[in-house]
Amino acid sequence: MSACMRCERELSHVEISAHRKFINRGSKSFLCKSCLAKELGVTEETIDRKIQQFILQGCTLFTGE
Repeated sequence: MSACMRCERELSHVEISAHRKFINRGSKSFLCKSCLAKELGVTEETIDRKIQQFILQGCTLFTGE
C-alpha cells in the first residue's frame, strides 16, 4: 500500500483514485483525503460528495477497471 506523502497515513484505493482525479492522473505519490482537502481548500465532505458523483458517472479510476 501507499502512504500519504505529507502525513504518512496508509491510503485506500479510493484516496489514491481521488488524488489522481483531482491532482494528476499520472501521480506516483499521493495525498490522503484530509491532506488533499487542505491542498484544494475544501472540506473532506466535499471530496466525499465528488467521489460519489464520479462513481455514479462510472469513472474507471474508482471502479478499479
